[in-house]
Amino acid sequence: MFSAMQKHAIRNGLLIPEEEAVMPITVREVQQNFSVYEALRLVDGHVVHLDDHIRRLEASASMIGLRLPSAPWQDWIDLLCKGDGLDEATLRILVYGTAEPVAFITWQPLLSYPDEYYEKGIAVTLYNGERFLPTCKTSNLLLSCLALNDAHAKGAFEALLVDRSGLVTEGTRSNFYLIDGKRLYTAPDEMVLSGVTRISVLRAARVLGYEVVMEAVPASRLGEGHSMFISSTSMAAMPIGRLEGREVPCDIEAVLAFTRLVRRWERE
Repeated sequence: MFSAMQKHAIRNGLLIPEEEAVMPITVREVQQNFSVYEALRLVDGHVVHLDDHIRRLEASASMIGLRLPSAPWQDWIDLLCKGDGLDEATLRILVYGTAEPVAFITWQPLLSYPDEYYEKGIAVTLYNGERFLPTCKTSNLLLSCLALNDAHAKGAFEALLVDRSGLVTEGTRSNFYLIDGKRLYTAPDEMVLSGVTRISVLRAARVLGYEVVMEAVPASRLGEGHSMFISSTSMAAMPIGRLEGREVPCDIEAVLAFTRLVRRWERE
């Protein structure tokens, strides 16, 4: 449960008031967004897939030459959770690569979505663009911001990114999948940010009897009768019910089978 006391954050292992979790705007690394981050789910006092998130944080930092602090991440998270009485929350690790790297851990109430999103599917749009360093989770989010703003202006929940070859790579904050019979299509790892939940989705696909095809789908194939869904840490697997303003078929139960497995494994 959430405490009514002042919210706190972690800065390099120290528990501080949340309003002090700031960086000067004059710092070059702040101006250039030289930083990496991870978003995590805290459920029943347990951080879901923490080791996987830290491995991805380390990989992202390594790809751009950002030195991470030598951090006992679990201890730092425990300190924040104890300080604010947290049992469920969405946590965010953000590290700036200054001469002495600065790591923050902050929290918000656990992100959740209306049941309707899972029962009827969400609306998505298409947006032409390719993320810079797509396999790296940096704070360079301008493309995602523009695409998501465009989607929201059109009444949609998410935007799917389409590359110069007309292939759907991923969402602005999610991975993308298409079900064709007993085959599950998704872009190969080198084209996208391989989300922690994506690992669970691909595991679930094999458990559910799907052949996993690591191949990006042409945007021209969308809406041809194949079920589509997206995934992320906060969403698990979320079905797509509308594309560019029109209804598209989706086997909701087939998608929810992925959601149930992903959420079950989070608590193991």
